Amino acid sequence: MEFQIEINSLEETQNLANNLAKLVGAQDTITLEGDLGAGKTTFTQSFAKGLGITRTVNSPTFTIMKQYEGRLPFNHLDVYRLEDSDEDLGWDEIFFGDAVTIVEWAHLIEDVLPDERLAIEIFRKDGDRRLFVLKPFGAYYERMCEELLGK
Repeated sequence: MEFQIEINSLEETQNLANNLAKLVGAQDTITLEGDLGAGKTTFTQSFAKGLGITRTVNSPTFTIMKQYEGRLPFNHLDVYRLEDSDEDLGWDEIFFGDAVTIVEWAHLIEDVLPDERLAIEIFRKDGDRRLFVLKPFGAYYERMCEELLGK
């Protein structure tokens, strides 16, 4: 099962991310895939605002993970630099602790991701237009998508 939503502006991307942040709980995992410039970090910044995080959120490309405090603790991972790495960053603590987690470039650590998660692919169209494809893994995330998209 997958859900698709056409986004026509930066504001619509921000609203989608903000609304998703209102639905998540501790231990929820969201993965983001998309080409460079597709909007993964922009989506994550708006998601963080939806969690009540006031600090500046930017891509943790060089540090792999940044943590923030809001309504829930928030882990933001960019695992682009972990390609072909066997590094264990303490995955169980990251995914099964008290935080919600977003992982950019998640396909690079597919084997350590939780079985149940929400995978989001972002496809660039023209200008600020994007296609978001939401793929829920598990009934919990299916219900989350239905609520998010009003289905």
